[in-house]
Amino acid sequence: MFTDPLILTLVLFGVLLLCLLAGLWIGFSLFTVGIAGMLLHQVNLPPTISIFDKIGGLMANSVWNSLNSWSLTALPLFILMGEILFRTAVSTRLLNGLLPWLGWIPGRLLHINVVACSLFAAVSGSSAATTATVGKITLDELSKRGYDRSLAIGSLAGAGTLGFLIPPSLIMIIYGVLSDTSIGKLFIGGVIPGLVLAGFYSLYIAGRALLNPQVVPGHKERFNSRDRLASLGDLAPVLLLVFVVLGGIYFGFTTPTEAAVIGVLGSLLLALAYRNLTWDNFRQSLLQAVRTTGMICLIIAGAAFLSQVVGFVGIARGISQAIAAMQLSPYTLLLVLGLMYLVLGMILDGISIVVMTLPIVLPIVVQAGFSPLWFGIFLVIMVELSQITPPVGFSLFVIQGIAAEPVAAILKATLPFFLIMIGMVILLALFPEIVLYLPEKMIP
Repeated sequence: MFTDPLILTLVLFGVLLLCLLAGLWIGFSLFTVGIAGMLLHQVNLPPTISIFDKIGGLMANSVWNSLNSWSLTALPLFILMGEILFRTAVSTRLLNGLLPWLGWIPGRLLHINVVACSLFAAVSGSSAATTATVGKITLDELSKRGYDRSLAIGSLAGAGTLGFLIPPSLIMIIYGVLSDTSIGKLFIGGVIPGLVLAGFYSLYIAGRALLNPQVVPGHKERFNSRDRLASLGDLAPVLLLVFVVLGGIYFGFTTPTEAAVIGVLGSLLLALAYRNLTWDNFRQSLLQAVRTTGMICLIIAGAAFLSQVVGFVGIARGISQAIAAMQLSPYTLLLVLGLMYLVLGMILDGISIVVMTLPIVLPIVVQAGFSPLWFGIFLVIMVELSQITPPVGFSLFVIQGIAAEPVAAILKATLPFFLIMIGMVILLALFPEIVLYLPEKMIP
């Protein structure tokens, strides 16, 4: 039996690593760690109640409370919307509509990854779907036209993670449910940071093109005003869908769940209008949405149970007291947490990082004076970093499957965009108004 919460934390972390290395699903691993925490801690119970009765009660209570949430219904709907757009020609038309508008910017079509990922992120909510959809269309096409492949891969890796930051975001929904933070305000709070980060990516690409003209082809594609007007036919429907989904939340007309329903209907209408919706791709969209939702809900349930155990055995209180005893300044605390998330990103996926750390970290952050809303966006960017952090950066695997390049080459191409994201984290820490401005202006 362990009475010291810090020692128990280390033991449970070791149990978690063993479960993950053994190939156990993340959700079941979280349940296992929670059960181990109860069994290894000295729990004082009445003689009429066994430790297994207490474990069962905690598990039933936490699973029901975590999944019996109206806000959580937005999750499968936004996943389904992204799947429909991914499996129909909507994404292809989006890219075709962007081509005539990017030819005059330094770097030219290299910006297409940033712009396309930003737009697709605003209608999918999934980093993996954004990276896969845009990458399948742009990487080979840019290589054929003579653009630098390394810069194209790096921009895809960086911009593909915007699926977590630009709303609607699956990570924001999960964070909002677990932290009892307004999902609508989280969505709107991610808009400015997402656009600023996308702008930094484009500035870097433009700078590289100006310093090294060889990254773009010698010949320049010409587009006239007629081409740009014609391209609006491909761009306008997607932009309208983005405006309806996000505008309804911002102006208070819809909840995130209602906006998600509108997004699904809008994606179906677009697919029907483009005559690319078949029974087969609709069925595949439904099946994949169910698989993804089931996986995420199992993780959420496991994390909720672990959160209950963490509070019951005093781990959260012990860690909070230990960190408080260190008398870290708020920004030093952020630095420590940032380094912790970078390390976790090397071994875990983004959703797991959020649900596993939030029960312990959030009370400490709030005690240090940070807003839960602001910390949600900070955490989302750290999760974005985990997507391109070796060796388990999921976006790296997606890009490797698309580009058929060695992981070392992909990491080298991704490094500048990784550093840009770290710079964005520092900027948010220094100027939290970047996150808080729009939510404060929302119409209730």
